[in-house]
This record gives sequence, structure tokens and C-alpha cells, in this order.
Amino acid sequence: MPSLTVENYIKIIYQLSVDTNGEPASTGKIAVALDVLPGTVTSMLKTLSENGLATYTPYEGVKLTETGQQLALKILRRHRLIELFLAQSLGMTWDEAHAEAEKMEHAVSDELIARLENFFGYSQVDPHGDPIPRKDGALETPVGRSLSTCNEGERFCLIRVIDQSPPFLRYLSKTGLALGAEGTVSRIHFEAGVLTVSVQGKQTTMGIAAASKIFVTPS
Repeated sequence: MPSLTVENYIKIIYQLSVDTNGEPASTGKIAVALDVLPGTVTSMLKTLSENGLATYTPYEGVKLTETGQQLALKILRRHRLIELFLAQSLGMTWDEAHAEAEKMEHAVSDELIARLENFFGYSQVDPHGDPIPRKDGALETPVGRSLSTCNEGERFCLIRVIDQSPPFLRYLSKTGLALGAEGTVSRIHFEAGVLTVSVQGKQTTMGIAAASKIFVTPS
């Protein structure tokens, strides 16, 4: 069974690769994501490569092998089903559920995960709108587009948040931008790099960069 450290690396490499449309994950970005020194990352990437979980090319980055991708999806499956349980059954906020799932994802059994999946009726997404991988690795990503690409006056429904850092999630909760929230893009200030949205009668102005981490569908 892979160690906690190996699983953390595999998950981060997978997520960074997804964020860049399949490009190799750089040593620097992995170091920042895991809060470790680049030298430590390089050493671990060599280990992952030796164990057939990744392909590491110095100065270019690392990509997961098929085996590594399967492991990454297994870890994400655990994490997202645990989040679903913590949020829906225990009433944790989405930032609390994410933090706790980070700790628990390495310890739960496959049997428990299968029971959670069945308990929630094979739900397709977690509390942040992220797709939950199936046991066979199948993954159906919700169709949507970034809030930052919407036009003025456009109505939207929030379906996914890809930045799951606690401060960002708490910020969204305060503004009413929770999963399933409906609103309108009131104004776009291109020169200032911000846009204003109206949700349940409340106006919120945020940076375009922040809006790019929120995915929506037409409402």
C-alpha cells in the first residue's frame, strides 16, 4: 500500500496536470502545493518514476503513468466521498469538510468507501461540485464555464468551485456563492479587473482571477 507521502504527491501531480490540460507538473508548482523544498520534490519524483507511478524528466516536469493515474483517481474518490459524508451527514461547512477529508483519505478502507457511495445513491459530485470517480476510474466532469467568461446581465447557477483553500471557501460562503446558488453578473469592470455579481439581492465584487475559479451554467 502506498505511503501517505506518495499518495499526496500522486494527487497533487494529477490535479496540477488537469489544471494545465495534461501538461507535465513542474517541480516548483509541486513544491508550492505541498509546502516542501524543490530538492525534496526532485527526490520523490525519482522514487515515483522508479516505482512506475510517474515519468519524470529533469527541467520539464512529471506526468503520471497509467498506474499513477489510477491511484490518483482512487485517492480522489476517497476524498470526495468523505467530504460528501462530512458535509451532508455531519453538517460540516465545505471548508471544514475539505480539511478533514485531507486527513482521513489515507486511512479509510475500500469497503467503507463503497458503502458511502451506495449510501449517497452514487452521487456524481462532492460538496464543491467536483466529480466523484467511480470504482472503475470513470470520471464525468460537470459541464460548465468559468464565471469570469460570463457577460453583463447574464444569469448563472454555480455548479463547481475549483479553489478549495479554506479562506476562499469561507469568502464564498459569506457572499452567498454556495453550490447551486443562482445570480446575475451585474457589471464587469475590465479596467479594474473585477466583476460584480448579485446573489439573493446581495452585491459582491470580486477579481477576475477569483471568478475564474468558479464554474457556472446558464440559469
